[in-house]
Amino acid sequence: MRILILTALALSAFAANSVLARLALLNHEIGPWGFTSIRLVSGALVLVLIVGPKQSFKSGDWPSASALIAYAGFFSFAYLALPTGTGALILFALVQITMLGTGIWQGERLKAVQWGGVVLAFLGLIALLGPGIAPPSPLGALAMALAGISWGLYSLYGRGAPNPTHATAGNFARAALMASLLAVPVFAFHPEALPGTNGVLLALASGVITSGLGYTIWYMALKGLSATRAGIAQLSVPALAALGGVLVVGEALTLRFVLSSLIILGGIALVTLKAPK
Repeated sequence: MRILILTALALSAFAANSVLARLALLNHEIGPWGFTSIRLVSGALVLVLIVGPKQSFKSGDWPSASALIAYAGFFSFAYLALPTGTGALILFALVQITMLGTGIWQGERLKAVQWGGVVLAFLGLIALLGPGIAPPSPLGALAMALAGISWGLYSLYGRGAPNPTHATAGNFARAALMASLLAVPVFAFHPEALPGTNGVLLALASGVITSGLGYTIWYMALKGLSATRAGIAQLSVPALAALGGVLVVGEALTLRFVLSSLIILGGIALVTLKAPK
């Protein structure tokens, strides 16, 4: 029951990140880099407080921090244009594809049913992103795809970390420093107005609660989950995000999104259920 509760809380936090970002950026309460910076800095502060400054700065590494800031930045820019559920679906699909592709490149072999799952997932992405009735923004989809690739790389970098929570704190601290240093060139390229109070509060909620505390809870849950169960559990995040978009943001839930989601998540499930040799 403890693992079930922790898993549910962590997955809800992951979905809430999409809802908070879309809510803040849709209403122009804050700019994308402002949201990213506040999220990373506040997330770093709470993680450093949990882990301790000494352990935080001894852990993590710069390549992981670079992947983390790339994920957070593209994630925010994508939600200028994408509906909540669509963004989460593209994000998690590309995370899984990146990790799977890396495994294949490193010599892992898939069974026929798993290759069928890969093909099914790609067909679902084509159905979601291809021309038709109200397809998502191409630039928004590209930005979220890059966010998913970055998060996949971040996950791969962290697989061998002896203490994932300490590594996350160190990576967040490094990413927060990088976000502060990059603020001037990013604002010169993409000027942003001063954020409103609601935008700052939403970014703080994303950083402190759904990122800092959410990732900590997820690592606690992972101690009681197999890799397969953890992968399958994450497939629920796009659905939770879409539900949050409908209830909180007031977005419509389209038939195209529902059918594409079922195809993509079904394909990923086929790959994840039977781990590669």
